[in-house]
Amino acid sequence: MTSNLLLKLTHFERACQTTLLKGSDINAPNTALQGTLGVETAMTIRMERRLLYIPVLHIDTNLINARQKLAAVNQLEKWYDDGVILINMSATAHGEAQANGNAMRTRKANQNIFTATPPVEPTDPLFKKVESSLFPDGAHTENQLNDIRIVCEATRYEAILVTGDGGSKTQPGGILGNRHKLRDSLKILSPDEAVDFVRQKIQGRDVFNVQFVKEFGGELPPWTGRD
Repeated sequence: MTSNLLLKLTHFERACQTTLLKGSDINAPNTALQGTLGVETAMTIRMERRLLYIPVLHIDTNLINARQKLAAVNQLEKWYDDGVILINMSATAHGEAQANGNAMRTRKANQNIFTATPPVEPTDPLFKKVESSLFPDGAHTENQLNDIRIVCEATRYEAILVTGDGGSKTQPGGILGNRHKLRDSLKILSPDEAVDFVRQKIQGRDVFNVQFVKEFGGELPPWTGRD
């Protein structure tokens, strides 16, 4: 790729970033961009697909949402159904969701794709790191051990773990309350934070595609501005 083309691509990316930062109307003309790009650039870059370029989201057991009463999880599931994001569960979370024999939870759990790799062993350095972060005095119950396994599984798959565990007045610790200790290993979000994260990525995708059509022509995908 020539240095001139790289410069043109940089102009294009900056124009998209400026639109996002200023909160501008993505359909408004961008006169600063006109004439800076050419056919060669159009052949190099393409409009972004609907499926976002973000890690898969691992949903924790407490967000199985069998009764569809969790608004943020409902939104994440809609984006999954629409092909905007990918959602999985760890094998541990999938097993936990079915443990109490509740038919609704079991049915909902079985609608999810889940990992099939064996859980991380307690002797594994990753297990020990997560255990010391979540439970400094050691894990003593099966629920605590499962929390460690769920975090380890998300780390293994380089996923974003979405959980409702901890980080609240009634449960200040838990996974969310201790996530800062694991921030070098993986991203852990609450359901509301996950929705905000995805929305930002959707906006960036749509801004990019609108700028592309303004400069090179073509038609925007029908889902633009609707996700």
